[in-house]
Amino acid sequence: MEAPAPHSPAEPGSVQIVVTSPEQMRELGRRLAKLLRAGDLVMLSGELGAGKTTLTRGLGEGLGVRGAVTSPTFVIARVHPSLGDGPPLVHVDAYRLSGGLDEMEDLDLDVSLPDSVVVVEWGEGKVEELTEERLQVVIHRAVGDTTDEVRQMTVTGLGERWAEADLSVLAA
Repeated sequence: MEAPAPHSPAEPGSVQIVVTSPEQMRELGRRLAKLLRAGDLVMLSGELGAGKTTLTRGLGEGLGVRGAVTSPTFVIARVHPSLGDGPPLVHVDAYRLSGGLDEMEDLDLDVSLPDSVVVVEWGEGKVEELTEERLQVVIHRAVGDTTDEVRQMTVTGLGERWAEADLSVLAA
């Protein structure tokens, strides 16, 4: 992983990261897992194929949860219990959900959130009302006919929970 480009400074509470392979994306997920605790909401945004599920796979490895972390597109949400004393991982794919928080309420994320790490792919405009304290991860990739593996990522901590967090450790 590379440090942010000098011409694109991160906003306060943010870090920019360049990822050049799926393995680096998984490693980033493993490092991010070290910062997470029960009650954390992580929102992942990016084009199809950007690496949201690959990042979540690394999170699952870092959190030490049971089961293969795969895209929950057709089941909407999967719960991966912890194999140790850490929090479970709730992995949600909101791509097929057209409504806002009303549809998300059917998933009882507000019940799961205090005791779990909740990761929501495609959650923008749908889960922000769950908590003001969240981590937003935006992944940009080249689109079109390309085999380019480079991803430009911005990780932003919102709310008091993330005000003092050192997100720069993710770019190490």
